[in-house]
Amino acid sequence: MPNPRSPVIAILRRATLGIGWTAMTLGVAAGCGWAATVASAPRARDLGVPFNGEPGRFNAITDVAGVEVGQVTLISGSGALHVGEGPVRTGVTVVLPRGRRSDAPVNAGFFDLNGNGEMTGQAYLQDYGVAYGPIGISNTNAIGQVYAGIQEWTSRRFGSAIWPIAAETWDGYLNDIEGFHVHAADAIAAIERARGGPVAEGDVGGGTGMVCFGFKGGIGTASRVLRIGAHPYVVGVLVQCNTGLRDVLRIAGAPVGRELAARWLPCYDPTLAPAGRSPPCRQDGMDGIHRRDQGSIIIVVGTDAPLSSTQLNRLARRASMGLARLGSYSGDSSGDLILSFSTADGANAPDQTVAVTATPLANGEIDAVFRATVQATEEAITNAMVAAKTMTGANGYTVYGLPHRELVRILRKYRRLGP
Repeated sequence: MPNPRSPVIAILRRATLGIGWTAMTLGVAAGCGWAATVASAPRARDLGVPFNGEPGRFNAITDVAGVEVGQVTLISGSGALHVGEGPVRTGVTVVLPRGRRSDAPVNAGFFDLNGNGEMTGQAYLQDYGVAYGPIGISNTNAIGQVYAGIQEWTSRRFGSAIWPIAAETWDGYLNDIEGFHVHAADAIAAIERARGGPVAEGDVGGGTGMVCFGFKGGIGTASRVLRIGAHPYVVGVLVQCNTGLRDVLRIAGAPVGRELAARWLPCYDPTLAPAGRSPPCRQDGMDGIHRRDQGSIIIVVGTDAPLSSTQLNRLARRASMGLARLGSYSGDSSGDLILSFSTADGANAPDQTVAVTATPLANGEIDAVFRATVQATEEAITNAMVAAKTMTGANGYTVYGLPHRELVRILRKYRRLGP
């Protein structure tokens, strides 16, 4: 079995920068049964999926001026799981509200829709209403390593380690999660690669090993532009989707999950799985595993609209409505955690001695920001599924990518597309 620190991983780390994809196909491992394709992945709008609202230039969280995203993808190995060796299907995604050049705080908010998960940094966020530096997202067992990596990077860059925000979802079906393959160095590498512009989606970065509504999931992003009076603003959302029950999935209002409830469910590749693993994958896409609503989702909402921390708490709650549009009811074992921030001037750091004065939007003006957040969250989650490709991981476990032709057929059937 290939070493998790093999050259293949190094190539994928270099390839997945979160700044647009170069056409390149990499065979992951001999006999793996699949290949990781690094290319310009289609997005939901490319398939004709209708969404409300006007997206920004990149339709990504990076449409909020100054925001940068960086990603490191770790993929190696195939076949039976050997803890500490692989197979590895994981990574790190970071969002930097003010980019790599500043450690200045941003006003921030938080909403715990369902607490079966972890997002660090809530004590000072909820007391002071601010967040600092990179926001890291990875797998459940990488929280400490990502936290340490952010601290190390900020200490080197700015002379003092910040109190990071690190969030997680569980990728243990596809990934050797108990092997702790994410290291602090991976978080640092993701930060160093952070850029503005287009953001790679699907099974990349922290989303590499994730499952969303029974299909391959991962990273997705979207944005909305809006005006309040004479002022233009942007709302951007990035998600790491690893949640949802197949049966309830709705896309653009169409019951996609119900239509595909018994097809393309997770299964075991019989050529790679140990004896006794069932059900085996079949060519007709039938006989997969029905799992309950479990997993998690991390949602990060950024905006340049001037909002107080109290308003950002309210904004974070609205993102949950975008998740609900896809049919989610936030199941008992799903950790659904939402962070919001504003890049507008006016954040008061905990150690400031001179108050920062800034005028947030009046509460009566904030509805357009709420609406944009719901719309962008819905599209970001859909983009995560559309971009993700079929992946086979530990013990031959296989999760199918959302079949694009079937999605278009269903949307047309329910008159969500033209003839």
